[in-house]
Amino acid sequence: MTGQPEPTTTVDVREIAPRERHPLIFKTFDGLLPGQSFLLVNDHAPEPLRYQFMHERPDMFTWNYLETGPEVWRVQIGRIG
Repeated sequence: MTGQPEPTTTVDVREIAPRERHPLIFKTFDGLLPGQSFLLVNDHAPEPLRYQFMHERPDMFTWNYLETGPEVWRVQIGRIG
């Protein structure tokens, strides 16, 4: 594992409308306490989301790939204190 605590929740966006995905992900992230994380499950590489995090939440998050496709991507996203 990555040395991070277990994720507090899982957000599986594969069945969620694309326009609703990023708002849900950011709402989940914003609800984390420092040191907590959540597991994102997606059906494609979430690079645009990572760039959005870098722009909107710089120096506030960790990003650890746990699975990188080709059908499922799992990313542990943590909040830095």
